[in-house]
Amino acid sequence: MAKFNEPDNTTINLISNGTDITGDIKSSGDIRIDGSLTGNLNTKGKVVIGTTGKVKGEVICKNSEVSGFIEGKITVGQLLNLKASSKINGDIVTSKLSIEPGAVFSGNCKMSDTDNNAGAGTIKEKGPEKPSK
Repeated sequence: MAKFNEPDNTTINLISNGTDITGDIKSSGDIRIDGSLTGNLNTKGKVVIGTTGKVKGEVICKNSEVSGFIEGKITVGQLLNLKASSKINGDIVTSKLSIEPGAVFSGNCKMSDTDNNAGAGTIKEKGPEKPSK
């Protein structure tokens, strides 16, 4: 029997080339950015930054594939894939990281074994580690 009450999470939000958005975006679906976003992006789905895509702000998502430019922190719950044309100026927090030759990354990277790094505001940061004696 089919369930008709379940939300459709297969939608893809597209910010096309030539579109400039200023402000924060919160979504539960996948997002592809080929234009420009100045603001924070928070989604439970996948974020794809195309080769012409630019984001200036914090990105929080479940999975991400970056071919364009990000200036700010990116927090990914599962897999972050940096393509050869990608440029990131900021920190990375992720469980799994894939970097193609040619990708440019300037910042700190923190990796964790859990999938609880991101997903619409569920970021869990560890406190400072206690010095060993």
